[in-house]
Amino acid sequence: MWSDGVVRSVEQALDVSELRRVAVTVATEAAELVRRVREEAVTEVDTKSSETDVVTAGDRAAERLIRARLAELRPDDAVLGEEEGGATATAAGLCWVVDPIDGTVNYLYGYPWYAVSVALWLDGEPFAGAVVEPVSGRVWSAARGHGAELDGHPLRVSAARRLDLALVGTGFSYSAQRRNRQARVVDGLLGRVRDLRRAGSAALDLCGVAAGWLDAYYEHGLSPWDWAAGALVAREAGAVVRLPTADPADGLGEATVAAAPGIADELLVTLREIGIADV
Repeated sequence: MWSDGVVRSVEQALDVSELRRVAVTVATEAAELVRRVREEAVTEVDTKSSETDVVTAGDRAAERLIRARLAELRPDDAVLGEEEGGATATAAGLCWVVDPIDGTVNYLYGYPWYAVSVALWLDGEPFAGAVVEPVSGRVWSAARGHGAELDGHPLRVSAARRLDLALVGTGFSYSAQRRNRQARVVDGLLGRVRDLRRAGSAALDLCGVAAGWLDAYYEHGLSPWDWAAGALVAREAGAVVRLPTADPADGLGEATVAAAPGIADELLVTLREIGIADV
């Protein structure tokens, strides 16, 4: 992933700044819709994989808006969305990978840490994207080889050098069985870092690494739309990023990891030692 050859060939054929702008525009419009629906009160709730994995009216409405706007702005591109499916993220060509609300439970409860994530992938690799927070209005964006920004200001990961002084974010599955296994990883890691944070949005946690608000983040079992844009933002801000599509023999299983370069190697070794591949 992230090959320079791919970047150069695409930049010759596509307007990278325009693709980034499209991601920001569509995500911002969807974020406004999501905020308005929440303010008017969530009126439709059903479940996906468990009773705690909710889907709201805002989720569905936002994805419909995103698909409609992408059809206008990029009619020839494929789309993969959390709610309505679509193309395969690893397929060849251009594919928009969207999460209409990342942090749905936070959204349901009115906890303001949730976001709209819109990313364009090229041949299965994140290329341009945006993560927009409906409540604060913050806009995170990145394009492959062109850096990452928060509200137009360049982002850079922290200068952390010691894992024992690192603030690390994580997340948990909706499956009780997997949560139990994740708890064992937390137990093994908690005594080796400064502290852990669990905020409820993978996209925003990855952006938090980009901003230096977290020194690292890891989570097991994420879907492509969860990290589609956030992983790009983190990587373009200088983070070492390991995605679930990496070599399954590397001892990390389905883990997504983003870390400041100064602690990345130590964190990866530690995660392997405490059994993250078994989660």
